[in-house]
Amino acid sequence: MAGQSTPYYTPTSKPTATSAHLLKKNVFLVGLVLFLCSFFYLFGSWQPRIATTSTVTSLRTTTVNCATTSTSTPFNSTVGDTTTDSPKDLDFTTHHSAAIDDGFTLKNYPPCSVKYSEYTPCQDQKRSLKFPRDRLIYRERHCPEKDELLKCRVPAPFGYKNPFKWPTSRDLAWYANVPHKDLTVEKAVQNWIRFEGDRFRFPGGGTMFPNGADAYIDDIGKLINLKDGSIRTAIDTGCGVASWGAYLLSRNIIAMSFAPKDTHEAQVQFALERGVPALIGVIASKRLPYPSRAFDMAHCSRCLIPWGQYDGVYLIEVDRVLRPGGYWILSGPPINWRNHWKGWERTEDDLNEEQTQIERVAKSLCWKKVVEKGDLSIWQKPINHLNCKTNRKITQNPPLCPVQNPDSAWYTDIETCLTRLPEVSSSEEVAGGAIANWPKRLDMVPPRIISQSIEGVTPETFQEDVLLWKKRISYYKTVNNQLGQPGRYRNVLDMNAFLGGFAASLVKDPLWVMNIVPVEAKVDTLGAIYERGLIGTYQSWCEAMSTYPRTYDLIHADSVFTLYKDRCEMEDIMLEMDRVLRPEGSLIVRADVDLLVKVKRIADGLNWESQIVDHEDGPLEREKLLFAVKLYWTAPADSD
Repeated sequence: MAGQSTPYYTPTSKPTATSAHLLKKNVFLVGLVLFLCSFFYLFGSWQPRIATTSTVTSLRTTTVNCATTSTSTPFNSTVGDTTTDSPKDLDFTTHHSAAIDDGFTLKNYPPCSVKYSEYTPCQDQKRSLKFPRDRLIYRERHCPEKDELLKCRVPAPFGYKNPFKWPTSRDLAWYANVPHKDLTVEKAVQNWIRFEGDRFRFPGGGTMFPNGADAYIDDIGKLINLKDGSIRTAIDTGCGVASWGAYLLSRNIIAMSFAPKDTHEAQVQFALERGVPALIGVIASKRLPYPSRAFDMAHCSRCLIPWGQYDGVYLIEVDRVLRPGGYWILSGPPINWRNHWKGWERTEDDLNEEQTQIERVAKSLCWKKVVEKGDLSIWQKPINHLNCKTNRKITQNPPLCPVQNPDSAWYTDIETCLTRLPEVSSSEEVAGGAIANWPKRLDMVPPRIISQSIEGVTPETFQEDVLLWKKRISYYKTVNNQLGQPGRYRNVLDMNAFLGGFAASLVKDPLWVMNIVPVEAKVDTLGAIYERGLIGTYQSWCEAMSTYPRTYDLIHADSVFTLYKDRCEMEDIMLEMDRVLRPEGSLIVRADVDLLVKVKRIADGLNWESQIVDHEDGPLEREKLLFAVKLYWTAPADSD
């Protein structure tokens, strides 16, 4: 009837006459279905079993026993379609077993001699003496040939202890971990480092800041703004024990500190032991291993680099890695030489000439001198090269470089020409694109991606990567609960960082990540990583890293063994991972299951405790993860 509402059912209502009729009809249909199902089941069971020639799709569950302890977690994977002439039972045998014989030889890697406890393969002092001393070329990277590579595990010194947790580690380090007292004598009056019983103390002093790095940084902060987030990344040339970088961290500024492996024994090693980012390095004949426009601030405090010599080539290299509008800070000779020349044991004319050379080079780079006050002098790089190009019509010293890749920095010669900045349309425009202040810049699409200068990487790619790594880090923490414990890890290495998503997802934890972009990677993304306010370097994992043994607490290797398959030996990469990892340090390796089984076997030979687990998207993914821990061991007590 028109206007009558349609009856409906609720859990508390009684059936109407219409609903009762429908209920009887449904009972009849259900009964019919049950009768037919029973009939065909009994009929089918009576028929004899016959062979079939049709294609049979079988789901095979493959289990890998991938641990050395009873706490191991097996994982499952599916194998594709197979064609058979007769039905076969489900196959439950192990198809990806570490024990399977596929011609892959299982090795045990013995400990190296204790004389290699601080071995840095590409900065070996004996090898370096074969190279020219001119311009410190002998202190650059010179790596061993393939037949010279060690096939043993670098030992920790006897008595090695886990470092103090950050921020305590900024001020203290165990003597047994870095058993060198030379700096405590040589730099005693400069407040670098003190020896106290079984440990070292770092008062925060430096050659040019005997009152401490904190007070020195405060002085810099009175001259340029260190608080608004416009300065996030810094580079410290000739860093000593990296106290400048250590005290910048509390201001949300992260510095890449470097110094050569020289007569000041273990400078960089002390920095890393303190939990401060650092690499062994030197400005000599090759570019620094960083992209162009990477750092907001560069610093030299009596770093002994002859900035005005060799046509200003060293300042030209600083200009390449300095972001448009970035600052260069110099303290020590020759700054304020009129008050210090006697103590520096140099003549007034000599120091005056050195400062004149520096001023001349800085001007030729179109830098503006911001201020010179006391022992500090600060210059600023222009935000673009419009005016600089106009000046080049008058003077050609140094000339603008020809069109080239300014980010190429792996064994690339330094050139005595001015690295071109990206083109702009007005004098107010920042070359390469303006970058937000920290921390906003971390999650904003980097200008290099917006400008499409990284092939195949779009803003959508970036946003997907941000979400992907938040998901992955969450999963990592469920497998390795120590990753979620603040202070468990301090120095972290990401061997194949892509856009820095791994590091960005951990940025609120009290740790720092060295983001590596392999030189063999399909695209160079390191510039974008720096534009996010993170740090990193270029590296080929067919060679050793420019760092000391026992540098990192956690190593992350995403698709590294896929990238280097058929390029260099897997065992050599893993021996290098073992060298730079601390005792009781952790590893996370992502790879296809077939590769990961081989990684697992080498890990067993390295005496790592390891376990393969499923991908975060479940067991049907071929990519798996290996979680491992390097066991604690040291050289024997009588090895000295």
